[in-house]
Amino acid sequence: MGADWLAYGYGALVTSGGIIGYAKAGSTASLGMGILFGAIIAYGAYQTSHNANNYLVGLGASAVLAGVMGNRFYHSGKFMPAGLVAIVSAAMVMRYVVRSFAVKQ
Repeated sequence: MGADWLAYGYGALVTSGGIIGYAKAGSTASLGMGILFGAIIAYGAYQTSHNANNYLVGLGASAVLAGVMGNRFYHSGKFMPAGLVAIVSAAMVMRYVVRSFAVKQ
């Protein structure tokens, strides 16, 4: 099995979003959470790259981000960054769910 480049890219997107949030608004919470979740997602990508059955870390982090950022988007109505991260995270959740069915068969 090759590297899970899509999941690594997702982790990079989340990390860079946290860095941009800090640079633009001075939000240390964005920086901390972006780096934390980006690292968790990268670890999940590392796991799925080596064994497709190890998708739970990536699935969990994606589900949490989809829920939190979806809620933020719902209450603020601002697509950037909450709506974008919610959509990408939901897509990753769906990807992991589909992959989980493919792996078990």
